[in-house]
Amino acid sequence: MLKRPVPKNEREWEKMLTPEQYKILREKGTEAPFTGKYVHEKEDGTYVCAACGNPLFSSNAKFDSGTGWPSFDQALPGAIEMHRDDSGGMKRTEIICARCDSHLGHVFDDGPTKTGKRYCINSVCLDLEER
Repeated sequence: MLKRPVPKNEREWEKMLTPEQYKILREKGTEAPFTGKYVHEKEDGTYVCAACGNPLFSSNAKFDSGTGWPSFDQALPGAIEMHRDDSGGMKRTEIICARCDSHLGHVFDDGPTKTGKRYCINSVCLDLEER
């Protein structure tokens, strides 16, 4: 799995990413629900960070949460970091890529599987490397 080089500053990120990717990955935006390409994806593989190629989630951890964003019940070990997010008057836990610090989405404690977790991730933050 080839990892992409990690830019050293925001100007480099802006050149590398599409405007939508930059807004979500670097400025902590959110894509509209049910618009992302991976919401209903069923292929087997590994979901990697669209910014740097860091492996994040196995397709085996993906489930349909009905929320409009790809959802997973666990991340790959060491793939992500979590930070408290009190923006917008909400108390949430933000998920960022452990390699490039890009915003991916949020994790909630309302998942239907054994882990009890729902990693709610923006499609634009992901690339799927099929098996």
